[in-house]
Amino acid sequence: MSTLQPALNVASAATIPTPAARAVLAKTWIAVIGATLGAFMAVLNIQIVNASLADIQGAIGAGIDDGGWISTSYLIAEIVVIPLSGWLAQVFSIRIYLLTNAILFLALSAACALAQDLSQMIVLRAIQGFTGGVLIPMAFTLIIMLLPRGKQPVGLALFALSATFAPAIGPTIGGYLTENFGWQYIFYVNLVPGAIMVGMLWYALEAKPMKLSLLREGDWAGIITMAIGLSALQTVLEEGNKDDWFGSPFIVKLSIIAAVALTAFLIIELTVKKPLLNLRLLVRRNFGFGMLANFLLGIALYGSVFILPQYLSRIQGYNAEQIGMVLAWTGLPQLVLIPLVPRLMQRFDARIIIGIGFALFAASNFMNIYMSNDYAADQLLWPNVVRAVGQALVMAPLSAVATAGMEAENAGSASGLFNMMRNLGGAVGIALLQTVLTKREQYHSNVLMQSVSVFGQATRTRLEQLTQYFINHGVLDHADAAHRAYVAVGRIVQKQAYVLAFSDTFYLLGMALIVALLAVLFLKKPGQTSAGGAH
Repeated sequence: MSTLQPALNVASAATIPTPAARAVLAKTWIAVIGATLGAFMAVLNIQIVNASLADIQGAIGAGIDDGGWISTSYLIAEIVVIPLSGWLAQVFSIRIYLLTNAILFLALSAACALAQDLSQMIVLRAIQGFTGGVLIPMAFTLIIMLLPRGKQPVGLALFALSATFAPAIGPTIGGYLTENFGWQYIFYVNLVPGAIMVGMLWYALEAKPMKLSLLREGDWAGIITMAIGLSALQTVLEEGNKDDWFGSPFIVKLSIIAAVALTAFLIIELTVKKPLLNLRLLVRRNFGFGMLANFLLGIALYGSVFILPQYLSRIQGYNAEQIGMVLAWTGLPQLVLIPLVPRLMQRFDARIIIGIGFALFAASNFMNIYMSNDYAADQLLWPNVVRAVGQALVMAPLSAVATAGMEAENAGSASGLFNMMRNLGGAVGIALLQTVLTKREQYHSNVLMQSVSVFGQATRTRLEQLTQYFINHGVLDHADAAHRAYVAVGRIVQKQAYVLAFSDTFYLLGMALIVALLAVLFLKKPGQTSAGGAH
């Protein structure tokens, strides 16, 4: 069991939660809201940039392959710092640690907008990811630490806005700003809400002395192996499909590094006296199965935000703003529904709410498995609304059930693990979907080409029609017109193959959520566990 000192820097003794719910000071709510606003911005900065990546690449002269590092560098830094934040907050105190990173996050947002080339952008995005990654688990920790159990569902509902609403609305905001004002504004948009966040945290967080002596006692072996392992793993997941996975020596080497470093990290954390993360929390029934469900939620949450823009761009030819408008229907309903979730949790078993949420989220993906060439914004409306309802019902109840009865000294570990697992699920999901999309497109293309034979009457008729079309539109050479007809048929087949491949990716996402639903069946009602939640 972890012997970390209780992370009570976040509150005075008077605000330590007790089993009996009591009135929460306005100052406490200001701290929680400020922290969750920071988490919202940190998550938003993943998707808001992805929606405008092509514009950024063109502006700073980055190639398509290298430009991907603009997102990858942010994600690597973020996933490394999330599990570190609990310990670093004890060292520097919650107030100093959170405020410093919040201010740096804003400064780096402005700096990214002024980047002149790819190398500058990658470095700035990595540092921004390191500061933004702090904001996510610290918001979660403050909710657990500052709010009594009866008020935690409200805080967790606020946190759900950052975890599920931010990825959904990110492409909408990014597309609108890029099309109307320029890509720089996807970074400038952080400044006003960021200033409000800093003001709220400055006012509401209580000053505590730093404990720099903890640096000498730090689990440095665990920190180093975790940082190396997660960085290598994240890079493998982000770059693997592009580099043909294990056909690339670079990916093979990084995979070995990740496997060795993360294995060493697990051994260290289970044997040292003062581990960075208390991995023994995973054997607790609710936390363990909650982590599994959260990992699968990350796959579906970030995977669907990745795959829908890909489909709309490649198949329907939508621009960033049009894609954003389609995805808005996965975000806007959540803005209405998530505030209602705490009331539902008071009236119904949280596990039932989670189950319904996962079932609806899964159903929204299964609604997209029979797509055709004309499957666009109108056809995606209802699946997106169903998905929005499902996501709104999952996050807050799942967080509450998984962390119910969590002791103060384990709050940092629980927050770091829970949030890291969702982000890691997102990285795994995107990598998996990229690979499935590539492989299934090849498969469907081969199957369709067998049906499109030049000896078939339907194919010959279509080729003759297209040849005549090109002749009628100015192509004088019959052989050239016939060649163009063959190319056009090939493109039609490839487009149909891609549509079928995208349908397959939605089926995969739906199945991942069915597994998450099965994991929910193993959760115990929070009241059935002991205060330590040791089952």
